[in-house]
Amino acid sequence: MNYIKPSIEANKDRFIQELIDWLKIPSVSADPKFKDDVFRAAEYLKNQFEKAGMENVQLLPTQGYPVVYADKITDASKPTVLVYGHYDVQPADPYELWTSPPFEPVVKTSEAHPQGAIYARGACDDKGQVYMHAKALEMMLSNNDLPCNIKVIIEGEEEVGSAHLADFLKEHKEKLKADVILISDTGIINNETPCITNGLRGLCYMEVEVVGPNRDLHSGIYGGGVDNPLNVLCKLIGGLKDDNGHITVEDFYGDVIELTEEEKKQINAVPITESDFESSIGLPKTFGEKGYTMLEQLSIRPTLDVNGIWGGYIGEGAKTVLPSKANAKISMRLVPNQSSKKIAELFTKHFEKIAPNTVTVKVTEHHGGEPYVTPIDSIEYKAAELALTETFGKKPLAMRNGASIPIVALFEEILGLKSVLMGFGLDSDAIHSPNEHYGLFNYFKGIETIPYFYKYYAELKK
Repeated sequence: MNYIKPSIEANKDRFIQELIDWLKIPSVSADPKFKDDVFRAAEYLKNQFEKAGMENVQLLPTQGYPVVYADKITDASKPTVLVYGHYDVQPADPYELWTSPPFEPVVKTSEAHPQGAIYARGACDDKGQVYMHAKALEMMLSNNDLPCNIKVIIEGEEEVGSAHLADFLKEHKEKLKADVILISDTGIINNETPCITNGLRGLCYMEVEVVGPNRDLHSGIYGGGVDNPLNVLCKLIGGLKDDNGHITVEDFYGDVIELTEEEKKQINAVPITESDFESSIGLPKTFGEKGYTMLEQLSIRPTLDVNGIWGGYIGEGAKTVLPSKANAKISMRLVPNQSSKKIAELFTKHFEKIAPNTVTVKVTEHHGGEPYVTPIDSIEYKAAELALTETFGKKPLAMRNGASIPIVALFEEILGLKSVLMGFGLDSDAIHSPNEHYGLFNYFKGIETIPYFYKYYAELKK
């Protein structure tokens, strides 16, 4: 594979410009006003796979946004890798916090990215990482060097819970037959320390509503005789965790599997200190569940967090009002053996139980996903380990990730396939936040590494 580095060097400017052109398309799946742009982003990627030399390139419809599909079957006797990613992006709000417009990509240098980084919504999550695969396949196909069969599915609804992907997988189960799934939607510790994400937390996302009087009330006339829904909501939320960071929902930890000391040792081998973590996000002091290290709190312990809370008057000036209702959105990150459906039921039962009789409450379950683990002694993990060792010059660490990619567990459930999470982003890349960016080093390192995964996976599967 001596052609890889020269090919990247010869095409660097084009690879950057093509990604910039794609990032200009605001493919925000959560906001209907961007509907046409989401379809445009799918069409752009379809065209790029066609130019790369992939076959059967098409937009496969779902009940929502289409899935970009492509394949290249070189030899039926060889293993097949199914590549997954997503072309939709998070909303860019609040726009005023961006140092450059979110859909006008620019390359800037910084201490973290001395070689430059592309600043744009979706630069790292996940357009930049998807595009690494398109360019890696382009290089391999132009050099007639594809050691295994490839299938690609890139969806347009990951940022809104992949609501239609389960049906898509069931409908196209035969078409998507493969041996392993390769995903680049995660990251590495830093540019000197590669890692492979071998575990993800699951997700249970809920909304709660507390309702009091039948209308907003004057706080002077009615204050003292009405249980303010906002006060009630704050009290209820405050009671969902104790002073030790322990979640108080009954039986919440009932299915949590405690890891062995050896597994904990592996997790704590990641070279990130509390001081590093605090300084990276401007935090005066960490807080987490008592009895666990910071790295364990961030990866192998379940969580409960308020993601948004609203009610009453929040405009300019004063309005002395007792709101008729108050709302909050709450997410719970889950660990292996916990079920999002079961946790949703436990949370609902608990919240309704602790609510006072002075108000009524409504609990709504939104999307969820299951936790996932890739065994580090599996062929797919070993192939990724060899690939990263080849390009970084050192063996990657195995790392549990506290985030959720619900589709990973869904792949195993519906297609019966394990996934390899080989991403190249950094924690500092501000995904889901203003000023999201993706380092050019990381972008090109991904393009360089992906062909080696195919090489070693094909060899190990013989």
